[in-house]
Amino acid sequence: MTADDTGSGADATPHPLAVRLEQLILGAERRYTPFQAARTAGVSMELATRFWRAMGFADVGQAKAFTEADVLALRRLAGLVEAGLLSEAMAVQVARSTGQTTARLAEWQIDSFLEGLTDPPEPGMTRTEVTYPIIELLLPELEEFLVYVWRRQLSASAGRVVQAADDDEMVDRRLCVGFADLVGFTRLTRRMEEEELGELVEAFETTAADLVAARGGRLIKTLGDEVLYAADDATVAAEIALRLIETMANDETMPELRVGIAFGTVTTRMGDVFGTTVNLASRLTSIAPRDAVLVDSAFAEELIRHGEAPASEAEAAEAAATAEKEGEEPPTYRFALQPMWQRPVRGLGVVEPWLLTRRDVPLS
Repeated sequence: MTADDTGSGADATPHPLAVRLEQLILGAERRYTPFQAARTAGVSMELATRFWRAMGFADVGQAKAFTEADVLALRRLAGLVEAGLLSEAMAVQVARSTGQTTARLAEWQIDSFLEGLTDPPEPGMTRTEVTYPIIELLLPELEEFLVYVWRRQLSASAGRVVQAADDDEMVDRRLCVGFADLVGFTRLTRRMEEEELGELVEAFETTAADLVAARGGRLIKTLGDEVLYAADDATVAAEIALRLIETMANDETMPELRVGIAFGTVTTRMGDVFGTTVNLASRLTSIAPRDAVLVDSAFAEELIRHGEAPASEAEAAEAAATAEKEGEEPPTYRFALQPMWQRPVRGLGVVEPWLLTRRDVPLS
């Protein structure tokens, strides 16, 4: 499928450079109509259409818009179904998840790479004249890097799956889910220029992504003024939340931040997470004070169970006094938990949020 078949219409006359770029990137010329491509691949037109749409490409009528690579991709997907390795529905999901992920990646690369790299090196040269040689140089390197990162991510994901306690946990797992939300973002959109707003969002997403990855969490998605992350361990999720608050608070250009975390069963689909736990984390974020982290009772219990936070300050003081009397080292806690007022949360009933803070322990 080709780039200008995704929005401009099959009857539009493509720009000559667009044709050259297409041949450079795809490595082949258009040869097949949709019907010819499906027939050559040995799949039904109905299934071929489902695959193409799942990958995010528009219908092109009977225009010659497909290459040998399109035929091979169809044949491979259909072959996985025929071999019983994937159901037809799963093959469509594979096409959709791959299409959605790579579409965003391609848009980002064009917006960012070409915007920054195609400034004409000589007076009189147009950006259009520079685009082709730049892509020609970048294409093989970016392709190799994409495969490398994908294999790394696949390895990490496969490792998490095989460590699951049972088969049910492969899809429905108990995870810590956190939302981090910029306070007053809507007001900022009315005051800031578009370029400034874009830079702020990019800085926020980059900082959040780096912190989540560095601490062992997984960034699920970014929504401009909000990021959603997950972690298998409550300590990791708590550390990420507090680091986010601390980092943003030290940046004068950033708005205040609030974070909500919940722990429980989560359904994972196509790299995203769903369920009551996710909804609860979102609601906790919406009621969290500025520059603060609210967690649910299940998450608080996880921290207490692992000895990362005391059930109460009275309990911590009692444990310290007992240890001192017996000549032992007092227990140390990384986090503190303060129960907040119970409150009704729309769609979730009454919840008891806890305020999560850091105790006086040196940062690692």
